Amino acid sequence: MSSVQLENISKSYGNLNIIPTLSLDILPNEFVSLLGPSGCGKTTLIRMIAGLERPTGGRIKFGEETVFDSSSKSFVPPEKRNVGMVFQNYALWPHLDVFENIAFPLKCRNYSSSEIRNSVDTVLEQVQLAGMAKRKPAELSGGQQQRVALARALVAKPRVLLLDEPLSNLDANLRDEMCEQIAKIKTSFPMTMIYVTHDQREAFRLSDRIVVLNKGRIEQAGTVSELTQNPKNDFVRDFLRF
Repeated sequence: MSSVQLENISKSYGNLNIIPTLSLDILPNEFVSLLGPSGCGKTTLIRMIAGLERPTGGRIKFGEETVFDSSSKSFVPPEKRNVGMVFQNYALWPHLDVFENIAFPLKCRNYSSSEIRNSVDTVLEQVQLAGMAKRKPAELSGGQQQRVALARALVAKPRVLLLDEPLSNLDANLRDEMCEQIAKIKTSFPMTMIYVTHDQREAFRLSDRIVVLNKGRIEQAGTVSELTQNPKNDFVRDFLRF
């Protein structure tokens, strides 16, 4: 059974066709990277999975649950999908401290104070931010802010974790550090993870499977070895610089 299933998904803005039609099955606990150049549709695709964008056509399923179906006009809003999302710009509330930023999804779900405290303390340990609960985002480095964003996405134990270019605002050293952190989280938090990037090094390092996108279409999907040993066409070969 697929954890996330996209069936003939399309997305247009007026006459601009961003994703002509696309189908993809993502397995439970699989780490899949959506890899491609700017403008290939990868961010639009992950936002449709999150429910932040409504597809023009097709169907999206999480397991047996349909969260979008153009034929029946059904649409499950983002807050009902139980997904976590990490954005490239962190999206932290500057007036809230680290604890309050991470606790926000739990408060929205009416968790008790003790449940919130225990859950936030646990996830702070797991992202190596113990002792920083009372700091404001402005008092943190870029890498620490991204860890807070990651902790906030993880704290409610989502069924799908979506990461939209989470390392693109970091310098090279911090990118390596955060890449290692995400690799550890992949082991510590078994869940389906979908990662958007234009950086093949990140995709190769983290992914169980990579989906290479171009102009809203899948050029090739496969493991690192499948892509490197048998690129399907010139676009894949040139983009991955073989």
